[in-house]
Amino acid sequence: MHETDVPVVVIGAGPYGLAVAAHLQGRKMPVRVFGDPMSSWRDHMPPGMFLKSTPEASSIAAPVPGYTLADYCRRAGRLPLGPDEPVPIGLFIDYGEWFRCELVPGVEPARVSDLRQDGDDFLIRLDTGEQVSTGNVVVATGLSRFAYVPEPLAALAASDAAVTHSCRYGDLARLAGADVVVVGAGQSALETAVLLHELGSRVRVVARRPVVFADPPDDRRGSRSRAWRRPPSPLGPGWRHVAVSSLPASFRYLPPAVRLRLVARILGPSGAWWLRERFGPGIPVLQRHVVGARRDGAAVKLTLADAGGATSTLTADHVIAATGYRVDVGRLDFLDPALRSAVRRVGGFPRLGPAFESSVPGLSFPGLAAAASFGPLQRFVCGTGFAARRIVAALAAQTPAPVG
Repeated sequence: MHETDVPVVVIGAGPYGLAVAAHLQGRKMPVRVFGDPMSSWRDHMPPGMFLKSTPEASSIAAPVPGYTLADYCRRAGRLPLGPDEPVPIGLFIDYGEWFRCELVPGVEPARVSDLRQDGDDFLIRLDTGEQVSTGNVVVATGLSRFAYVPEPLAALAASDAAVTHSCRYGDLARLAGADVVVVGAGQSALETAVLLHELGSRVRVVARRPVVFADPPDDRRGSRSRAWRRPPSPLGPGWRHVAVSSLPASFRYLPPAVRLRLVARILGPSGAWWLRERFGPGIPVLQRHVVGARRDGAAVKLTLADAGGATSTLTADHVIAATGYRVDVGRLDFLDPALRSAVRRVGGFPRLGPAFESSVPGLSFPGLAAAASFGPLQRFVCGTGFAARRIVAALAAQTPAPVG
């Protein structure tokens, strides 16, 4: 084994990448971090959006106190948000940038174009032409690579800018006044529809299931008996949410099929309680699913089917597939094909050990990619603490302490 350039490389500079890097630097462990800080939030989410999680569940984990979202608000001269107040996306981006400047100032905006095994180590090629050798890589590249567009929309989306996943749009202002169909029933779909409606667009939502919204906080904080039946957690009220947020290490010991089913079903598609009033009668919901899509001149024509199989057509200027994300290691195109093949999987998810390490020694996956191993907590910012502590503790145990 030859000498490496740096013991650890973190790929990605969103909440998970920043949390892991901050914990590494808190232990004085050399690390290089490659990525555009908070780019998924800044470039792929429209202005005016809010996080679905509460302020208390929206802090990036730091190795020392003083770096929560509330801490940032106080230092920036802003009033901290109330416990049930939604978090504006702009505020969260500003907070993430502040966290980076304070705790991970050396983030490099280079893009990783190739990652491959090099003996017992890894060789990373950057778009700058530089090559970096390292013994450990933490892949924290976020959501956008796993954007899921269902068939038959996927075929049209591959070549037509009028049909795309919700994470590809960013600022929705260019669709003001357009005729738009939003496909999906989750928070992203419903909030995108609301923002478009408020921009003056004609919006229709197509969803397989009825649109539902979470209960407002007052309902959740009712009587003592209600609180016992539905206790609070970072992921929302209810004993299931308490279990998966409090016991992520135990989640790994469930059978793989059970884990995949729980990840898919817990916190399924729904809107936040605060969105209900804005989602008014001006946004019709068609309980259908898309069975066909084609160009019709300047428009997109969808063929829809109801539960009984009856079909109808719908025409729009744009179609936004707010249909979530499906993890598939095969879609990480910067991984060398041999390395991709070496990563064992549960479904499309990497099969991870107790410290987030994959079947390839030294290659770790926190965040959404870890959800099939550690549960739905890894889909949210509040999971950064568990991931960062686990990963960094394991790396510290195998890395010699710095001299001096």
